[in-house]
Amino acid sequence: MDLREKIRVIPDFPKQGVSFKDITTLLKDGAALRETILKFADHFSTQEIDMIIGVESRGFILGAPLAYEMGLGFTLIRKPGKLPGEILAVEYDLEYGTDCLEIHTDSFPAGTKVLVVDDLLATGGTIWAATELIRKLGGEIEGLAFLIELCYLRGRDRLGDYHIFSLVKYDQ
Repeated sequence: MDLREKIRVIPDFPKQGVSFKDITTLLKDGAALRETILKFADHFSTQEIDMIIGVESRGFILGAPLAYEMGLGFTLIRKPGKLPGEILAVEYDLEYGTDCLEIHTDSFPAGTKVLVVDDLLATGGTIWAATELIRKLGGEIEGLAFLIELCYLRGRDRLGDYHIFSLVKYDQ
């Protein structure tokens, strides 16, 4: 199945010149969603992974069923103010300002081997912040999994030597 065909592209959204990649069309297709999860699981099946971590919010949609498929636990990285327990936070730069991500400090013990899942790799800022949180908690990042990668924004360059796997790549 060509997953790219299941992703709707909306020109000039949210602003002129941006070509938005809408995954809701893939998510509503049961076969395409299952194929997505199975491709992730197959790709990472030979790696030693203890836990899946999903980044808010579409990383939850993909990460939770992947954790289930792989028989692993799942934890969350969220925007500020969403987690009720003791948290660790990391602020990161955006094009015009800053943002913040948080994780519970008891999400996993030090030394846990994790796979981080999100829907999109663009400039790499959000996923960089996620890796910083995991690193500060003592987690070992075994891979970063994305449904979509916007290669022309060069997010990989910001992420160093992590194992990065993307199912659908856009070169422009």
